Amino acid sequence: MAVLPLLLLIIIKHLTIFSYQFSSATDIITPSQPLADGSTLVSKDGSFELGFFNPPTSTKRYVGIWFHNIPHPTIVWVANRDNPILDNSSMLTINTHGNLVLLSQNKSVLWSANSTISTASSPNPIVQLLDSGNLVVRDENQSDPESFIWQSFDYPCDTFLAGMKLGWDLKKGIYRRLTAWRNWDDPSPGDFTCNVSFGSIPELFMWKGSSVYHRSGPWNGLRFSSAPILKQNQIFDIQFLNNQNEAYYTFTLKNKSLISTVVLNQTTFSRQRFVWFPENQAWSLYLSVPGDDCDAYNRCGPYGNCVVGQLPICQCLNGFVPKSPQNWDATNWTQGCVRSEPWQCGVKGRDGFKKFSGLKLPDATNSWANQSMTLEECKAKCLNNCSCMAYANLDIRGEGSGCAIWFGDLIDIRMVQSAGQDLYIRMAVSDTEKTMSTEMKDECEQEDMELPLFELDKIVNATKAFSTHNKLGEGGFGPVYRAWKLWKQGNPMKLIDASFEDSCTPSEVLRCIQIGLLCVQQHPNDRPNMASVVVMLSSENALSQPKEPGLLIDNFSMEGQSYGNEILSSSTNEITITLLEAR
Repeated sequence: MAVLPLLLLIIIKHLTIFSYQFSSATDIITPSQPLADGSTLVSKDGSFELGFFNPPTSTKRYVGIWFHNIPHPTIVWVANRDNPILDNSSMLTINTHGNLVLLSQNKSVLWSANSTISTASSPNPIVQLLDSGNLVVRDENQSDPESFIWQSFDYPCDTFLAGMKLGWDLKKGIYRRLTAWRNWDDPSPGDFTCNVSFGSIPELFMWKGSSVYHRSGPWNGLRFSSAPILKQNQIFDIQFLNNQNEAYYTFTLKNKSLISTVVLNQTTFSRQRFVWFPENQAWSLYLSVPGDDCDAYNRCGPYGNCVVGQLPICQCLNGFVPKSPQNWDATNWTQGCVRSEPWQCGVKGRDGFKKFSGLKLPDATNSWANQSMTLEECKAKCLNNCSCMAYANLDIRGEGSGCAIWFGDLIDIRMVQSAGQDLYIRMAVSDTEKTMSTEMKDECEQEDMELPLFELDKIVNATKAFSTHNKLGEGGFGPVYRAWKLWKQGNPMKLIDASFEDSCTPSEVLRCIQIGLLCVQQHPNDRPNMASVVVMLSSENALSQPKEPGLLIDNFSMEGQSYGNEILSSSTNEITITLLEAR
């Protein structure tokens, strides 16, 4: 007979365990079914879990959300990060006002969701953990996201999940931003934050305390203007919405079976994207921002251009010189650059714009935007306002659209390889000088395997153009040979047409000639790439001395005056010579 009570006890025990496991698998909290420490919620598809946890070496307890099927739980959200629990007797429940609250053993409130939406119209409030990782308070009979009374996605911590919005909503009075853990063992808010700025041109900023640490650049319709082109990105898509009511950044996963998060890390002071690889049972770092030395905010000061791979890393834009040459040479670039000559607002011939390509657009804190204006209308608006220092398209898709104009000094500019934007900067320039820089850049940029020689006759007075069907120019070698000959003789200014002598700047003409000769060097490693050419045209730094052009060495016989078949095209008024050779 003694066996029966023992058997009954074992059955009751197993039924209790089964009941506990069954109840812990739910995804809902109701007023009559709170969540006690030791129990968890699991989203319907098993992606996320909510419960009580303590950091690795801490005894403090927190309510948090983590990935359900990943070992060593990765916490993505913490409720009471400012007010930890000191024992295991707390409870997460819905109070009589319909708010989600965390209660201690004596029923005092340790944390509350503090919904900004009235719960009076929700007679049956429940809390549910969704498959997205979003914890929501809603009416039992309302599943429309617009009707949610409260949601954790509006109050992110250090982790940015797919479907979250990072930014602000004026109608709801919500400002969503990321705040890093104070350290790896303490989820309380640190001083490293990430947010979308307010203003006519919102941008993504990272802050260390009250100091800007990194800026994304404005959204250009495809990406933030400082972001590189991710040609092999099969992980995520980014969206950015900006209207009169809200501005936010969000992302979606291209493959729903993937797990990827963005984490703000105070230890490394970076915003990192991780991807989970089940086969390795490990997180892999996919992207990290800042990514290089030029990602630091305003490294080169006003009108300074940060160029990775250049020495020094900071270059003054073309038409600008260091404000303090002594500090600049000592690698103290904080004072930046100033115009090399003053400009007079509204004075024809002394007031205009130069086009700079491949740039991260300047800090848009002091800016104005219009989404419907054309680029020409944008230029006219900027020209009529003496405080306007630059303009650009808001959206670079297609032929471009919208208008952005900047006031005051232009700061936090950098070169963005193959992904930057065009920026038109106000300065004292003549039409000739503007055209010279633009044509030089365009001629040096060729796709595929072509190496440009640029059109010498457009900036200088070369002799008659030549082709395989007519005779060569002076000395039998054409304008390239003439330019090289005069350069070696120390008389390159003789290339300048008399009609340009009074309107051009000799130093800029000499720089263009020197860059042109560097573009036609014999050895590929001696030739500048496109990014370097843009930097050369937009800076005042010394250039390397050119050697004898490769075209003359490879294709011309100095004695026989013969030429090769690599000369492709020409005309009687201008010449374009291209040598087919890979760099």
